[in-house]
Amino acid sequence: MKNIKMHMAIGIVCMVLGIMVAIQFRTVKQGIGPVTEYRAREIATQLKKVKEERDSLITLKNEYEKKINEYEDAEAQGNISSRIMKSELEKARIIAGLVDVEGPGLTILLDDLKFFEHYNYNIIDYTDLLEFINELNSAGAEAISINDQRVISTTEIRQAGLHININTEKFAPPFSIKVIGEPKTLEASLRMRGGVAERLESKGIAISITQQQSVTITKYNGIIDKKYSKAVKEGESK
Repeated sequence: MKNIKMHMAIGIVCMVLGIMVAIQFRTVKQGIGPVTEYRAREIATQLKKVKEERDSLITLKNEYEKKINEYEDAEAQGNISSRIMKSELEKARIIAGLVDVEGPGLTILLDDLKFFEHYNYNIIDYTDLLEFINELNSAGAEAISINDQRVISTTEIRQAGLHININTEKFAPPFSIKVIGEPKTLEASLRMRGGVAERLESKGIAISITQQQSVTITKYNGIIDKKYSKAVKEGESK
């Protein structure tokens, strides 16, 4: 019975970690006007950061897979610790965004105070949100949400006319961003000279950043359906 429960726990960990394989932000620009050469370079830089973040998470996933293999070997010898397994499973669920989390961090508000005066364009577009997310990730963010939508590996942030879709939900300003991590480091990364906060403020976007000792971010409530990717067992041909 003990071995059956342990194999079930290991299977759950593998499933959670498999979610992270497809890490990417699907971004599609629609109806936001011509892109200048300078803006194109900015977007290219943001996409590069997304790829770097993806590679970092894939590396982390591989580390967890290595730990799982070690636990399987230990379990076969009767030396596995259920307490350690529970702890590692919890870490994997946090990384995948499948549980509510709490910790120190920031609350951020981005607002276009004249949104309803703009009839054919919007000041805040999806690339602004992407840039914020990328900067926070590079500063060590452990969990992020936008308007209470948990940002996970399959989250899309894309333009939809004057609105922005996040996890298939449509949003307009203001955008409330919650992030968990070291508050001072996170804020410094946003407010550095020439950084994302300064650039957005120059566009006329109102930005409020507040350090918090306790921020609560709810779990991802959507459906994660993987039809094509599956785990490759060790020793199988790829």
